[in-house]
Amino acid sequence: MWPDRRVIELFKTEFPIVLAPMAGIMDADLVIAAAQGGALGSLPCAMLSVEKAREQVNIIRQRASVPVNMNFFCHEPVDADPRREAQWRQRLAPYYKEFGVDPAAPVNAANRAPFDAAMCELVEELKPEVVSFHFGLPAPALLKRVKAAGCIVMSSATIVREAIWLEENGADVIIAQGAEAGGHRGMFLTDNIAEQPGTFALVPQVVDAVKVPVIAAGGIADGRGIAAAFALGAAGVQIGTAYLRCPESKVTAQARLALAQALDDSTVITNVMTGRPARGVPNRAMREVGPISPDAPAFPHAATGLAPLKAAAEKLGRVDFTNLWAGQAVRLGREMPAAELTRALAGAALARMSQMAG
Repeated sequence: MWPDRRVIELFKTEFPIVLAPMAGIMDADLVIAAAQGGALGSLPCAMLSVEKAREQVNIIRQRASVPVNMNFFCHEPVDADPRREAQWRQRLAPYYKEFGVDPAAPVNAANRAPFDAAMCELVEELKPEVVSFHFGLPAPALLKRVKAAGCIVMSSATIVREAIWLEENGADVIIAQGAEAGGHRGMFLTDNIAEQPGTFALVPQVVDAVKVPVIAAGGIADGRGIAAAFALGAAGVQIGTAYLRCPESKVTAQARLALAQALDDSTVITNVMTGRPARGVPNRAMREVGPISPDAPAFPHAATGLAPLKAAAEKLGRVDFTNLWAGQAVRLGREMPAAELTRALAGAALARMSQMAG
């Protein structure tokens, strides 16, 4: 059936499909639904407190007997720079005025924390089958504890050099994330987005460079994309954008509309939403301030200044300052339950592969 079964055997899933962790727009509901359809469900934990992450994993465990992937960021935290923050608020001042938001009002700092000792203790307590990281790997001492808890470790590479580094530093599985992917680039040994290869150039080169299984990510949203990834040597695929319009996702009605109307050329890479390059459907802030702006404070502090504007605009039913993260295959997304979508993706991929074999 599947030409490479390593990922299926490693994760103990029905299909070699990983639901991408999409922080901010999904919770246990989507994880459970995709997992019940046969995928590995991923819970994004980068924006959750320890208590909230525990609660979400417990919900998954209570409602389904499925393997779970807990996903974390492991960027180097940068302290907020008051001067950059002030300049950023100055740049956003016309919007504060337009929406009647007080620029001097205190705002909670953006909550995208890197994996730390507290989250590591939670992993040791919950023992998820898989733990995945974005922006490299955590400190060796923390990673050792994750592995000692019996978790399979995977992380994203955007260039071959990152893939080799991940394998040398203990990753069991590598996600080859091409330029087409939605959301944040997983880059950590480079910051040059202009040089990032696309998925179908990256995957075979990563497969040639490492021994561990490689999961293709970026621009894969149907059976054809999955079959093509396997033809290039991938042992699995990670899919996020295709699930955005499933009823179990927490995407707002206005954002769903923007995603449904998106075309093949409707996504851009921007740094204005969080301070770190990410791909999405342009909103007003991305169009008028960016998409790439030198004024944006370092990750994740750019999001702090935008937070009150996002809240004010969303109250009016607008997505002017809402992250509409999506990959280049956004147009291939469908509105169907996640379990059904997972089975449809797998079925179409197998049909395409047997057609190619014939």
